[in-house]
Amino acid sequence: MAAACLSVDDLCVNFGGLRAVDHVSFAIESGRIHGLIGPNGAGKTTIFNCVTGFYRPTSGRVRFLEHDITGFRPDQVAKLGIARTFQNVQLFASLSVLDNVLVAKHGHMRTGVLAEGLGLPFVRKQEHAVRDTAFGLLDFLGLADLHRKPAASLPLGHQKRLELARALALEPKLLLLDEPASGLNTSETQALGEMLGRVRERFALTVLLVEHDMGLVMNVTDVITVLNFGRKIAEGTPKDVQNDPEVIKAYLGETAGAGRG
Repeated sequence: MAAACLSVDDLCVNFGGLRAVDHVSFAIESGRIHGLIGPNGAGKTTIFNCVTGFYRPTSGRVRFLEHDITGFRPDQVAKLGIARTFQNVQLFASLSVLDNVLVAKHGHMRTGVLAEGLGLPFVRKQEHAVRDTAFGLLDFLGLADLHRKPAASLPLGHQKRLELARALALEPKLLLLDEPASGLNTSETQALGEMLGRVRERFALTVLLVEHDMGLVMNVTDVITVLNFGRKIAEGTPKDVQNDPEVIKAYLGETAGAGRG
């Protein structure tokens, strides 16, 4: 068994009198694509927000590699190597496609403000390297020809690719994808699934995927954790999960188990 990249241990999150996450535990092996599914309100995004530092859990722990990151701020989490995308795309709409990626890359530059202001040779060299890396990401995701266009002018499918490029620019070890297929048509969703496989191989990433499109989830994940009303009700391979009676009852529908071999 591979080492755990991310461990969520006995996590609880309360909002006033509502328990949104109720003693949830799961672990993601390094190099895997791990699905997190469940009906709306099941607690998926709340767990995402605990992992990425937007929420502090009421109790329980979150560990990333050798670090206990429970209660870390989002910037601290990002520096350790966790990046995320959002269900509602959050780009710098007026900036170009390239500049959106450069904004993320500049967070990894080691030069200070004074050195940048003086335009020292090693700073210019690093700037060129950063631009080359950004172009490489855009090319890999099929966006290089659009690098001068404003992000707001792109269709939704391309905006989601750009948000992915920006997340990859942070050089993460763990990538959290929140509903990446939301709003995409069937062909775009199929292309997304193929791209996720290439992304994992190219960048040696571990991925935590929240997604409602069950075709995508079943085709790209290695392991799936299923939530309902804030509790974990099942976990296993896609085949195991889609045939689990509790999952069928709670989420997938009575005919789901017959749809895939």
